Amino acid sequence: MTPLAILWNPNPIAFSIGSLDIAWYGISWALALLVALWIFARMVKREGLNPQLVDSGFLYGVFATIIGSRLGHCLFYEPQEYFLDPFMSDFPWIKLLDVRGGGLASHGAAIGLLVGLWLFARKWKVPYIWILDRVAVMVPLSGALVRLGNLMNSEIYGDPTTLPWGFIFVQNGETMPMHPTQLYEAGAYVLIFLLLAHLYWRTRLAQEKRGVLFGLFLILLFAVRLVIESIKLPQEVWEQDMWLNMGQILSLPFIVAGVVILWWGVRRPAEPYTNMPTADAAKTKTKK
Repeated sequence: MTPLAILWNPNPIAFSIGSLDIAWYGISWALALLVALWIFARMVKREGLNPQLVDSGFLYGVFATIIGSRLGHCLFYEPQEYFLDPFMSDFPWIKLLDVRGGGLASHGAAIGLLVGLWLFARKWKVPYIWILDRVAVMVPLSGALVRLGNLMNSEIYGDPTTLPWGFIFVQNGETMPMHPTQLYEAGAYVLIFLLLAHLYWRTRLAQEKRGVLFGLFLILLFAVRLVIESIKLPQEVWEQDMWLNMGQILSLPFIVAGVVILWWGVRRPAEPYTNMPTADAAKTKTKK
């Protein structure tokens, strides 16, 4: 007998405009970026900084995240499709750029975002760890929204389960309930967001103890990935016989980095930020 389960068969297309299909996954990404923009805008206003930081940081973050997530998928999960031709004679550039038709990898997004934020910090001459601590607060909530998009796409789910909340993913031909790991991750990310948001808005931690929020973020988020990946179906055939899958392998360096950064941040003396691009300075410059 099939155990109790949720029959899951949504249409991944939310609506169409002419011949253009708008997918729930695309909507989830758009919402994730808008939520990040809204939170960052509130942070900049709270700290009395130049409001131009918001638009600039958003642009750097968006392009770096999308490029990093796409390249990360191609490099980590389908290298044979893109990078193993020694002469690159038939390199599928169009396929590489096809975000709508191809995969996106969250670990690639993380790497791309780190690079983009470094460029942003250099442009505005702000401490790199300042922007990392603040992005650490907004990313988990954005990540939860993206995972809901994965759920609407009936993708990246877990092994068979007898638990009553198992999902039968009809679109993929599944007949047995599977772990809805998209919901597990989304729920865990929301809890991480609530913790980091509390530490940012209700304490002086982000203003005085550099790196603590970012270190906690790396440890908690990628520890969640490490655990939940253990009950996910392999994304690629070549992962089936691996003791740790690619998602787990890629999570380990982030966890180690988080431990090091947290240790550094806790031991570092309290040090408020100075010489930041303030809103008052921006107004004075505009008047001149």
